[in-house]
Amino acid sequence: MIIRAATYSDAGDIFRLLSGFVMSYRPDRAVFEDVTFPRIIEAAAEGRAEFLVAERYSRAVGYALALRMPTLFAGGTILELQELTVDAPLRGGGLGSALIRAVQASAREGKDVEVTVPTRRAADFYRGLGFHETASYLKWPTT
Repeated sequence: MIIRAATYSDAGDIFRLLSGFVMSYRPDRAVFEDVTFPRIIEAAAEGRAEFLVAERYSRAVGYALALRMPTLFAGGTILELQELTVDAPLRGGGLGSALIRAVQASAREGKDVEVTVPTRRAADFYRGLGFHETASYLKWPTT
């Protein structure tokens, strides 16, 4: 297994993974291909995001997406993990943990103040990787 930066050629695998991951939204293939995926690839190329895939047998079988946000309160940038998923049959085998360790390494290299992750369902997984709870997350839908 290899952890590496996501590329345009990963679009099909990442859309497949995304479709199995999303609980609150329905991914739209055209929007993904024409808008969101290219924007995320661009943000990663510019250092505004970390977009990593776990590759196995020349195929992306998991991905992590974290956005780098400048803050005043923390005195620097925070890397916020927004998405992490692994193919269902491969879960529990360490791929998710490897992706998180790679995100954490990127945060150290990028001199980010901290890595944060909004989650409810996977809190124990993240605690096992050294995260601790600091806040609740609220959202306000615009539509």
